[in-house]
Amino acid sequence: MNKRDYYEVLGISRNANEKEIKQAYRKLAVKYHPDRNAGDKDAEEKFKEAAEAYEVLSNNDKKSRYDQFGHQGVSGSRGFGGGFSNMSDIFEQHGDIFGDIFGSAFGNRSSSQNRVLKGSNLRIRINLNLKEIVEGVTKKIKIKRLTSAPNTEYGTCHHCNGRGSVTKITNTILGQMQSSSICPHCKGSGKIVKNRPNGSNEDGMIYTEELTEIKIPAGVSEGMQLKIRNKGNHAPYDGIPGDLLVLIEESEHEELMREGSNIHFDLYISIPDAIIGCNVEIPTVNGRAKVKVPSGIQSGKILRLKSKGIPDIDSGIKGDLLIHINIWTPDSLNKHQLEFFEKNLSANEFKPKPKNEKSFFEKVKEMFN
Repeated sequence: MNKRDYYEVLGISRNANEKEIKQAYRKLAVKYHPDRNAGDKDAEEKFKEAAEAYEVLSNNDKKSRYDQFGHQGVSGSRGFGGGFSNMSDIFEQHGDIFGDIFGSAFGNRSSSQNRVLKGSNLRIRINLNLKEIVEGVTKKIKIKRLTSAPNTEYGTCHHCNGRGSVTKITNTILGQMQSSSICPHCKGSGKIVKNRPNGSNEDGMIYTEELTEIKIPAGVSEGMQLKIRNKGNHAPYDGIPGDLLVLIEESEHEELMREGSNIHFDLYISIPDAIIGCNVEIPTVNGRAKVKVPSGIQSGKILRLKSKGIPDIDSGIKGDLLIHINIWTPDSLNKHQLEFFEKNLSANEFKPKPKNEKSFFEKVKEMFN
């Protein structure tokens, strides 16, 4: 038998948008749904036909191939020429779509698996110094979390007979509607606590303290959140543990200041050192480093130590250590010292020559290049 055109099946035009395709499918799915047409083979075939058409036209790639090549362009992907081999396939593929379209009236009928519970997440804060941020660090932290109490025994939930869901049939103007919902007694797990040890909660869980090793990569920053999988609270009934969320806090360094991947240091030198030049030691994350200050250096000049900053957490490329030169002017000279400067300040060499110097904005631009 020749297949009908998918647009004809859904009763829509070829330029129908996503919303119109979905609305057309909803109308047919409600009309021919098996829960309303028990034993009606013709309705079942029309339901399959509509699901097949929707599966193709709701997928942009399949729709494009269908528009260009027809049924031949989408054939072979499923049992009957790109469609569904049976009713279970339809509910497995579009169970979430049915939930979106029909609410609780129709559910994912093919799923008989119990709901796997997941434990709640835990959140902690970890304060790091600049050295730990630059190098990365492993911290051992005591975590208090919920775990299954020893000797806890689970049995089958008698409210849902271990299915994890309960079924309800409601009479409506459209006929009998069957709805399925999570069993409130076992929370969808299909299990209940058969033997609950003393000190545990109603789910057989108890708080325990564990020493947890947390590896923090180099380059983290203030406010960043790391996720340690399965290190949160355990879930009852042999479920999946939650995650441990680690919020990074950064303590300030006494002498160095961080800005992104760069580190800044303010170096103060005397007027003679600025004129003559000098060798100084400056603090770094890993100790101290010797730096040569050239003669005639100007206040506001920036010296750069390449790759002495903080590594980027993604690329690993290190920033720089930027040394800001500040020439310190004394404010309490004696008579002889003042006479010395008064005698020499009139020399041409002491007159400012700002045209030979870069502007403030040029220096800022240079700092970030």
